Amino acid sequence: MSAATDAASAELTESFLTFFRNYYDEEVRTLAQHYPNERRSLEVDWEDLYRFDPEFADDYLAQPEQLQRYAEEALRLYDLPIDISLGNAHVRVKNLNETDSFYPGWFSPTKRHEDAPYLTIEGQVEKATDVDPKVEEAAFECQLCGTLTRIPQSGSSDDFNEPHECQGCERQGPFQINFDQSTFVDAQMLRLAEPPEVAAGGDGTKIDVALEDDITDKVDAGDRVDVTGRLYLKQETSNNAKTARFKPYLKGHHTEICDTDFEDLEIAEEDKQKIEAIANGEYGPLFDVVIGSIAPDLTGEKYDLIKESMFLMLIGGATVELDTGREVRGVFHMLLIGDASTGKSTLLREAKEIAPRSVFANGKGATEAGMTATAKQDDFAGGEWALDAGALVQANNGLACIDEIDKVREDVQDSMHGAMADMKVDVNKAGINTTLPAETSVFAGGNPKHDRWDDYVADNEQIDLSETLLSRFALIFKLQDRPDEETDREKADHVLETKEGAKSRGPDEKSGSGDDFQEIDHDLLRKYVAYVRQLPDPRFRSKEDRNKLRDAYVRMRGVNGYDADAPVPITLRKLQDMHRIAEASARARLSEWIEEEDIKRAKRLVGESLRDYGQNENGEFDADIVEANESKPQRDRIKSVKSVIRTMQSGRTGGVPYEDVYEALEEDHGIAKEKAKHEIEKLKKKGEAYEPKTSKSVRVA
Repeated sequence: MSAATDAASAELTESFLTFFRNYYDEEVRTLAQHYPNERRSLEVDWEDLYRFDPEFADDYLAQPEQLQRYAEEALRLYDLPIDISLGNAHVRVKNLNETDSFYPGWFSPTKRHEDAPYLTIEGQVEKATDVDPKVEEAAFECQLCGTLTRIPQSGSSDDFNEPHECQGCERQGPFQINFDQSTFVDAQMLRLAEPPEVAAGGDGTKIDVALEDDITDKVDAGDRVDVTGRLYLKQETSNNAKTARFKPYLKGHHTEICDTDFEDLEIAEEDKQKIEAIANGEYGPLFDVVIGSIAPDLTGEKYDLIKESMFLMLIGGATVELDTGREVRGVFHMLLIGDASTGKSTLLREAKEIAPRSVFANGKGATEAGMTATAKQDDFAGGEWALDAGALVQANNGLACIDEIDKVREDVQDSMHGAMADMKVDVNKAGINTTLPAETSVFAGGNPKHDRWDDYVADNEQIDLSETLLSRFALIFKLQDRPDEETDREKADHVLETKEGAKSRGPDEKSGSGDDFQEIDHDLLRKYVAYVRQLPDPRFRSKEDRNKLRDAYVRMRGVNGYDADAPVPITLRKLQDMHRIAEASARARLSEWIEEEDIKRAKRLVGESLRDYGQNENGEFDADIVEANESKPQRDRIKSVKSVIRTMQSGRTGGVPYEDVYEALEEDHGIAKEKAKHEIEKLKKKGEAYEPKTSKSVRVA
């Protein structure tokens, strides 16, 4: 090394010493007190470095490896009041300018690698490996003479470097690693993806991140993180041959979990004034404005009901922690089951556009990993087992839109049920045991079994969803496409007027509905939702107000009377759903108090949902339709069918003729032949009844 180079190195080290003395003296002394067991790094704010010397700070972005070495040398030389060396401590520079912070794929890797390879990447952790030891310096022991040869391992390559010959006997081995004399460090790989709300469709761009030492094991799959580090390029291969293409990856120097709220969505003062004006009715009645601004081409009483519910679902209620430590969720879920071409997918995509944080998934071919999370072994990180976050984890504190939910396999439904109920996903596989947050509203759409509702078959028999999953939806709405001359004419007029009106308006003009309200765009709606979700949790002003919700629930419970044979109309779960909806309604009004109009709105939406999917064939509200996927009349019929067959087959060696069963059921229980046939077929499918091969008869198992 030349004298000039020595002098430059000494000057840079002295600059860092001066910087530490002026800006970080207390932090360095605190590090020394806790080094090396509790702390091993000094975190430095880049803005402090910039205030100290702007050129010095910019040099750090351009030459991070060299500058970090001088910074850590300065830390080793720092004059401390205690006898301790910080020779192996790290200096981690964080909090770069916004111009040096990017989402994955939002920068030119070539230009950044050449000009300023030190940068911050913000993204969502899609995968995370377990923490494993990585060798930094391998000590190779010659098996012939015992000489140790130490070979540093590159931190920017997956290659493993071995000695060419022994430094003692000068022969070419054989060698064996001496683990006691080698140096290891904790290592972990992450895969960061564009956050769902900024990804332009699909899965978004991704980048891999390598972490080492004390910044490992700090984040989980699904977390939003800022990773600051040095950009590297790794040569790709094809069929074990090197190619001309290189893939960027980041060696992380600092990680920070981002705030999981919506504070990162910029809401200017002008936007806040508009939000308050909307809430105060200056654009028209609040919910009329919202309904008219969401999917304006879908009109009608049912669609208005769904849009109102959707808006409140995006806002959500209050998640609280009880004294026992158990959390009570504030999010609630909504399901649309309808005929083809009834606008389900349109509404799902509208919700995704409005939600400040959202993920869109299709249930067809969905896996447990795709919907929740799991440990997965694939080409990531050389085939290691990694934690893989699915849609419900990625949408934490936001919205998961799931189309074609009727196509989701039963085992995947079971895993979704747990996440929707408890707001978390447990992963226990391949030695990875962890719990990931999934405080996510689920807005799902699907078709009946045969794509259209059949009026002659019970609703619950037309939905391919388990009762455990169905019971987690606070609101279920049924959409049917039935020809009606007047309604069809009105809808056709509205669709044509909407499109033609959009053609005639200027680019800055807003549409409306007469003088009733002014339509607002999705960007402002998104900010509205983000803004109200940051407000304090609304409460009841008094016990009397709280009792109004209680009394509404009690009245709904008694709607079928209190006879022992009467179906139970709703369970306690519906009180919790109404409470969440009332909280969301109060938030939507920017109110800190849950008032009577919020309670009425919650009762109305839940009531309309139950009329859609919660009434049995006798017109009674029946909680078992959702809770058990079987109404009380259906259950009573099945009991009667089994009882009649058992009685008639007593003493017989074969089955009971079908016609005898039909006749007995109609005479003794008033069950028509067609219904009896239907129930017997269901029993046979469940394996509770069977048909002997020798005759057209049936037996109960």
